[in-house]
Amino acid sequence: MPQLPIAQKRHQSGAWSGPADLCALDYAERFLRRKRLTTKTGFVFLADLPKTTSLDAGDALELADGRLVQIAAAEEALYIVTGPDLTRLAWHIGNRHTPCQIKANHLLIQADPVIGHMLEHLGASVSPVTAPFTPEGGAYGHGRTHSHEHVATAHEH
Repeated sequence: MPQLPIAQKRHQSGAWSGPADLCALDYAERFLRRKRLTTKTGFVFLADLPKTTSLDAGDALELADGRLVQIAAAEEALYIVTGPDLTRLAWHIGNRHTPCQIKANHLLIQADPVIGHMLEHLGASVSPVTAPFTPEGGAYGHGRTHSHEHVATAHEH
């Protein structure tokens, strides 16, 4: 069986340039360490990163031969959330540790009937949509909302 080309290096969005093949991944698929991926052109390669990483749309993976593969946010099933008090709705979404993309006049969350029902009960309008999903990063400005990086404390030594 032939070996797959391997990508072991990530370049953050805005920190790379040049031609690149495109690989569209949904929100869950963009959280990876080692995974077989296929680009839009059908090119198959292995992402083998040093640690589990949350890839952002616009990031690039560099193959061993120097070629680049740009990561794009794939379309997925979402809810558009609107209502008279988006701040309150966003608080309830965050309180359930649900990833959320914040826009000026609406919120986007992954389609989840339980969360959708809760939001409707709070007075929100919830409409299904298929779109790319790029939610806010974690509380420390990067990563997933459920991934917390902690500073070492005395009891950890």
